Amino acid sequence: MKLTVVGGGSTYTPELIDGFARLRDTLPIEEVVLVDPAAERLELVGGLARRIFAKQGHPGRIVTTDDLDKGVEGADAVLLQLRVGGQAARQQDETWPLECGCVGQETTGAGGLAKALRTVPVVLDIAERVRRANPNAWIIDFTNPVGIVTRALLEAGHKAVGLCNVAIGFQRKFAGLLGVAPSDVHLDHVGLNHLTWETGVRLGGPEGENVLPGLLAAHGTDIAGDLHLPRPLLDRLGVVPSYYLRYYYAHDEVVRELRTKPSRAAEVAAMERELLDLYADPALDEKPELLARRGGAFYSEAAVDLTASLLGKGGSTYQVVNAYNRGTLPFLPDDAVIEVQAAVGPKGPAPLSVPSVDPLYAGLMASVTTYEDLALRAALHGGRDRVFRALLAHPLVGQYAYAESLTDQLIAHNREHLAWA
Repeated sequence: MKLTVVGGGSTYTPELIDGFARLRDTLPIEEVVLVDPAAERLELVGGLARRIFAKQGHPGRIVTTDDLDKGVEGADAVLLQLRVGGQAARQQDETWPLECGCVGQETTGAGGLAKALRTVPVVLDIAERVRRANPNAWIIDFTNPVGIVTRALLEAGHKAVGLCNVAIGFQRKFAGLLGVAPSDVHLDHVGLNHLTWETGVRLGGPEGENVLPGLLAAHGTDIAGDLHLPRPLLDRLGVVPSYYLRYYYAHDEVVRELRTKPSRAAEVAAMERELLDLYADPALDEKPELLARRGGAFYSEAAVDLTASLLGKGGSTYQVVNAYNRGTLPFLPDDAVIEVQAAVGPKGPAPLSVPSVDPLYAGLMASVTTYEDLALRAALHGGRDRVFRALLAHPLVGQYAYAESLTDQLIAHNREHLAWA
């Protein structure tokens, strides 16, 4: 089995490689190809990847290349984890929206739109080259904004599934609080990528006992602390929102915080420099502890599980993925991309039925789905008016004066990545 990681020079990659090594019985890999145009980073990451495989006794080969077409040839699955514009572009995404009093964040709001506009054309070009080289390969997208990127891939007819680590993070957290194995915890996870709620926590499977009320009663303060939301809010809602919901539920508070501290992009850039220094040490043969602070916790386990299921090698029966709605949530269009539990196999994901969704959550999902549709049109076709319409539709922007100003700033800060600009 051959897997290709596009964006293989990412500092995330050793997390992924560690998962491939530890879980080789679930996903028996003969070759992993790391593709990245950044030769120096790729050399450091590839060297550590080989040492991790060697230490854990994995017999597979690690290959590095800057040649995308060569790298994807013969691949059974291609994982996308790229960042167009690098951390410098992320720094911009997180700062200029604050000038209008809007959240600066790389996956939602104006910054998220900027990232989508930079990313979608690049991902579609990669996917088309994958299809030409190997039309049966699955594409697993971990590149943000996952929902919009996955919809672009699906609309273009690619065999694609979107993956995020939010759900597996909750699964591991709840399993620890309950004192059970993660595999015993099934989430009633519903929403869009980075706009999700855990409406139930079931033991043993989709039909198991819902222990969420007791979990909140016993551990609500701990859970709320992780989310940076007040415990009384979780008690009133009776669900666990993803931490991305804080941008909506405490927008002005978040903006004040972001204006008074270094951006996450700056923190990550500094962390990446330190990680690359560590990766350069020929004695290092395991992922360093610092990598846990980089983000992407449990990404490798989710990726292994999903890839194994798609390739018919096993994996969990049910996984949280990003896939077409197709009637799962009746208040959204069939071609919306949602993030829910699905049964995953070689034919792809089949979302499980979802109980009736509270209007409080359904309304926000519908609003953001509209934004995502407009964002995708802007990414595919360009044009100032399309960018403005997407921003005006976003609940975190909404006002026309803000949308006008943010449109001008988005284009100015991203002109080199926007062919139409």
